Amino acid sequence: MLLHLRVHLCALFLALSPLASLAAPPSYDHPSQTVLSQAALSDILFRGLPILGPDNGCSKTLKTCDWMAKIPDNTPLVRMNLPGTHDTSTWNYSATTQASLTGYTGPLPPAYLFRCQERSLLQSLNDGIRVFDLRFAYNPGNDTIGFYHSLLAPTTTMTDIFFGLYQWLNKHPTEAVLVSINHESGTGTPYDAKIQEMVYDVINSDIGNTYWGQTSGSLGTLGQARGKLTLLQRFTFDLLPAYKTKRIGIQLDPGHWTDNGKAIELVYNADKGLTAFIEDYYDSSLPLTSTPSQFIEEKFGATTAHLGNATLFNPDQLYISFVSAAAIVTGVVKVDMTPRVGCGFSLLALVFFCFCLGFVVLLPARCFSLSWFFFPPSFLSPSFP
Repeated sequence: MLLHLRVHLCALFLALSPLASLAAPPSYDHPSQTVLSQAALSDILFRGLPILGPDNGCSKTLKTCDWMAKIPDNTPLVRMNLPGTHDTSTWNYSATTQASLTGYTGPLPPAYLFRCQERSLLQSLNDGIRVFDLRFAYNPGNDTIGFYHSLLAPTTTMTDIFFGLYQWLNKHPTEAVLVSINHESGTGTPYDAKIQEMVYDVINSDIGNTYWGQTSGSLGTLGQARGKLTLLQRFTFDLLPAYKTKRIGIQLDPGHWTDNGKAIELVYNADKGLTAFIEDYYDSSLPLTSTPSQFIEEKFGATTAHLGNATLFNPDQLYISFVSAAAIVTGVVKVDMTPRVGCGFSLLALVFFCFCLGFVVLLPARCFSLSWFFFPPSFLSPSFP
């Protein structure tokens, strides 16, 4: 493959270091500076708990926290198999949470239809997940930025989550983390110049420049990405002031990301001839009378065809695959996780899963699973995203 990245998305109490450790520390000697910095970071991470979750540490047997340490620095990221989580921030979304936010959202379908993960963001990192799918929009009041698949945590901000990621990278400097960021439409909040500038300023702040990889237009090597976040930008900066021209990571233009596509080709760097090949087929075209196994077979075929192409064509390009989908099935009244293991591909890609349950031992294991949501027609409504 040209550079193969396939993304399979499935989805705190920390031993805190001083806030000053997240950036170049000021030249103060007074001990109270450390105390204040530590307190500030503690407060930030506490606000981030609903999305970040607790950091319960690393498995002593699986050793997935630092699995990238054994891979040479000169390895192109696109030639690695990087497991990811789909709608990462939904792990903590429950019926209780949903009920507490009804004043903001109005009535919604059952909470489990929005929940794509069971492991927290920080625990997923410890499990070996290295690509995350975050969907942002204004929090209520349009003054801060939060994360959505429905409103998830109105007091948690984008800055809180990024600080949690920075803190984790401080403890695991051999690791590289890719963050796919997309604006969540349908929230009833505007996507305006203000929110674009807020996101730009968070990423390009002094501390952002320290923790976000500064490579632009390509993904580079593992050595360049260690200890950093790499941006996969699925939103536009078309309303920014003219002087805010800096761009990092790669832009996957939402205007060219075909909805429900089996074989999307999205050029993200025309000068270098770099294309992302994407399988994001989540909504089956089969009749509603089809059985669960028929829905699964159709999705399985789309995913395996895409991954098969990744092993045969365009060896230096990026491959992204989503292995989850949804279908309406009469009589099924709960989320149904259907394991379907497919082997035989030497995977070199980013792979996004739903419901990653701490399985990552090193995904060069040549296998992947498919996750499905089945629900009856009565659960659908115009407000369901």
